[in-house]
Formats: sequence, C-alpha cells, structure tokens
Amino acid sequence: MMNRNIVLFGFMGCGKTTVGAELAANTGRELVDTDKLIEQSEGKSISEIFRLHGENYFRDREHEVCLELSGQERLIISAGGGALTFRRNVEALRKGCELVLIDVPPEVIYERLKNDTTRPLLQCEDKMAAIRELYARRDSMYRDAANYTVNGDQPRGFVALDIMKAVGIL
Repeated sequence: MMNRNIVLFGFMGCGKTTVGAELAANTGRELVDTDKLIEQSEGKSISEIFRLHGENYFRDREHEVCLELSGQERLIISAGGGALTFRRNVEALRKGCELVLIDVPPEVIYERLKNDTTRPLLQCEDKMAAIRELYARRDSMYRDAANYTVNGDQPRGFVALDIMKAVGIL
C-alpha cells in the first residue's frame, strides 16, 4: 500500500487541489493534477479544449493521462471532476491507486464556486441549479468508484489527515 498512488476525486470545488498540496507536503509525495497535465500537453486551457475540440476529445486525453499515471508510484493525483464518472478511468486507476472521494455538499460547492468563471460546466445563469443537477448525476458514480470517502467540508489539514488515516499512511 505504501507505494500505491492516492487519487483524490470528487465534484469540482471539493478541494482536490488544496488538499492534494497538503497531502503532498505531509507525505513527501509528488502532486499531479490531471487537468493541468492535459493543459500542458495541449497548450490550451480546459475551457479552450472543450470549445475547440469538444468534450469527447477532452475525455479521451483524460483517459490517456489516467492510464499513464496508474503505472507510476507514490503520487498524489488530483483527478478532474468528471474523470471518475467514466468506468474506463476508474478501472485504469484502480490498478495502482487508492481512490479517495472528497465529499462536499452542493451548497458548500456553490459557495466555493459562485464567482468562478473558469469552469465550462458552470457557465450558465443559475449556477446553483447546474451544481445540483450535475451533483445528482455524478454522486452515485463517485460513491461506486471510491475505495474511501472523506468529509471535505472541513479545513484542508483535517481532510488530509482523514485521507492519511483512511489509506493507512498514518
């Protein structure tokens, strides 16, 4: 277990990046963000990739990244909000990773993201309705994919500690 990767996933705004940074600092592991890897390899933002090539193209790049990272060791992987709603990504990552759902209720996500303009799926008039609708579609898929679920509605240090306990690092 000690060499297995830890994949952080959940709804956008759940804290994958901030908790991932905390975990990396606490464990000496490298933090890798799947969306940032895709942006770097494509030379475009996620929003641009969606606009220019569509969601299917993006999801194929995302799957390639999941396959690549699953073969490595001792990483903290921050997976994009939709990555683990796809069975092929769950199966790829399960091979070398512990999958940790950071669970945060829709109301908290809204508060965290209400002024965010960078997320393609929230570029709409009623962000709360969009969050609730997407959350309802993804929640059961997230829970099915998770090896562990932690409460993300607490300070990031506590979330990181809960994850370390769950995966047996602590």
